[in-house]
Amino acid sequence: MDTYWLFAIILAVVIIAALSFYAGKLLRQLAKQKHLQQEAELARQQGLASHDHKVFASVLIITRAMKEEQCDFSEGCWRLSVLLTSLKMSSDLALQFPTIFKLYNEIKHLSILDDRKQLTKPLRMKQDYQRMTIEAELHSEIVKDLDLLQQYTVERMSILNT
Repeated sequence: MDTYWLFAIILAVVIIAALSFYAGKLLRQLAKQKHLQQEAELARQQGLASHDHKVFASVLIITRAMKEEQCDFSEGCWRLSVLLTSLKMSSDLALQFPTIFKLYNEIKHLSILDDRKQLTKPLRMKQDYQRMTIEAELHSEIVKDLDLLQQYTVERMSILNT
């Protein structure tokens, strides 16, 4: 009978040792997987930050061009709206800069580039008049939004650089 208990104890110790080894192996795998996930997340965040930094650099150029009247407000707001909606790490910019997005939404249905060239002269003039009218109505509010956007862009770029 003593041999039976000795055999049972040895078997129990072997099973516990095997389970302990297996549990240790799983814990090491889990730690390695968490580390890889953290590295992947860090790389993803750096990619998003790099993308946003490039977008903000473009936003800054367009904002300055609009303020210096080198770019008309329609084209500038169009470009800014597209760029700002492409940002990965910022949201609700349409609420922060409503006039820029308002102008874009008012003109986005108008023809541009090759489509504009194919319009008849009266229709092209009508669309130009619509564009100029809405630009004139929103001019002072757009200037305010441009100042705020330029400040926001500089702040965000400095945060992304750190």
